[in-house]
Amino acid sequence: MTTVLPDYLQEQTEEAIMARMLARLPSDVDRSEGSFFWDALAPVAYELFNSAVWAQEVLRRGFASTTFGAYLDLRCEEHGISRKEAQKATGSVKITGAAGTVIPAGTLAATEADAATSTPSVEFETIEEATLNSDGMATVAIAAVEPGAHGNVAASAIKLLMTSVGGVAGITNEAETGGGADIESDEALLGRLMAKIRQPATSGNAAQYRQWALEVPGIGDARVFPTWNGPGTVKLVLANQAGKPAGAELVAEVAAYVENVRPIGATVTVASAEQKSIAVAAKVTLATGYTLQDAQNSYETLVEDYFQETAFKTSYVSYAKLGTLLLDVPGIVDYEEFLVNGASTNVALTDEQIPVLGSVSLGV
Repeated sequence: MTTVLPDYLQEQTEEAIMARMLARLPSDVDRSEGSFFWDALAPVAYELFNSAVWAQEVLRRGFASTTFGAYLDLRCEEHGISRKEAQKATGSVKITGAAGTVIPAGTLAATEADAATSTPSVEFETIEEATLNSDGMATVAIAAVEPGAHGNVAASAIKLLMTSVGGVAGITNEAETGGGADIESDEALLGRLMAKIRQPATSGNAAQYRQWALEVPGIGDARVFPTWNGPGTVKLVLANQAGKPAGAELVAEVAAYVENVRPIGATVTVASAEQKSIAVAAKVTLATGYTLQDAQNSYETLVEDYFQETAFKTSYVSYAKLGTLLLDVPGIVDYEEFLVNGASTNVALTDEQIPVLGSVSLGV
């Protein structure tokens, strides 16, 4: 939102201020550039211009819809809202090697860096000591060294043992890691503030249940279904910060938190959103110098962003929007035979569903 400036702060350019001051000088003095009076007034005009800019910035920082960073934190604190901190991803790795080998807590492992996509290596550390069993294997709990969503890596992505441990032959994660979340963005924090102000939460109404869910780090959005299973029942359906169904640990955290703050007598069910797999297929015409794989990678990123932005905000996946995103991909000139889940129509979503990209099949 643009800051609305009062009249006295509009058109306060250095040139306009200088012109007004020169106009107030007697008509019989030299006001040309380089004259005594011009040189004397020029620094004053510049400082007055800076003062006007600073005043505009004070206004910008003073209103929730236009402020940012630490200033937004201060506005939110007035309403009892704090920015959610970044969370570390967690999971486990399977380590193989010589039986009896001890894996110390704090042992470092990592994913491989990918120069092609400029993806850096992600480091994890074991959070408990383990010993390889008689078969030379052990499953060890890990956590990302640095908090953030980058710690949510796919299965088999962790391949490198960064800490030298004699007797270890291999390491991998058989399942994806999860629970990693970036520090809450200004946009998300402002959204929570506006929701609390515009939709007052009182006595355990639907707005309050949603606010409780959003207060848990890692939650991106939530839908509330009052009396979903009869009087006195409430159902919370959750999405994570990436706009995808929340994991089991995150669901458990929300359930525990809500249980401590909910009104007496309410029966609350907390569940993850149901994922609706979306498959896209098309034949595309590529511009010279572009590869099909690059186009597909770019398209997948655009679709993932679209799904994240629209999670819980629409009742369908737009066929037209997915086609528009295809034309937004650098190198794609045109397309034909475009299908979404095998059809040329929108894909309907239930109230508890979130679209998740299943597959993208582009051909030429």
